[in-house]
Amino acid sequence: MLEILNETPQPFPLERLQRVGTALLNEAGVEQTVTLVLCDDASIRARNARDRGEDEATDVLSYSFTEPGDGSMPWTEHLGDVFVSVETAFRQAPAHGHAGLEEIVVLFAHGLTHLRGFDHETEAAWHPFRRAQSRALELWRATQHGAKTPQPTRGR
Repeated sequence: MLEILNETPQPFPLERLQRVGTALLNEAGVEQTVTLVLCDDASIRARNARDRGEDEATDVLSYSFTEPGDGSMPWTEHLGDVFVSVETAFRQAPAHGHAGLEEIVVLFAHGLTHLRGFDHETEAAWHPFRRAQSRALELWRATQHGAKTPQPTRGR
């Protein structure tokens, strides 16, 4: 299940974000709840400074409720939270060749991939991130003009 919290004054198509995000969770086999928090640069900068020691705004931060691969951690109903700075997303979207809302979906997919235990320390390790981000764009674009979310793709 996907929960979305909009901490900004901007309105967003939350129902569409919900459909696409839920499809991503289902395709990834995630059974736990994930929260997507839409925030501003000031909020994500404060978290980035506090939690990573980097006093600057970033586009996405992920907070897992468990450590991947840690068998001693109990299973939880909530996998974690993905914070996306909508200001950064809209600012960097043109450089990535798409619109601001598309960038938000891409960043959610990126954060979700981190929650699933992946990291991108090497070029090869980027593969699951690129695959998830590409799929997020496919799903987002497929739901334009009120279209239903496509059926999940297996084996991606």
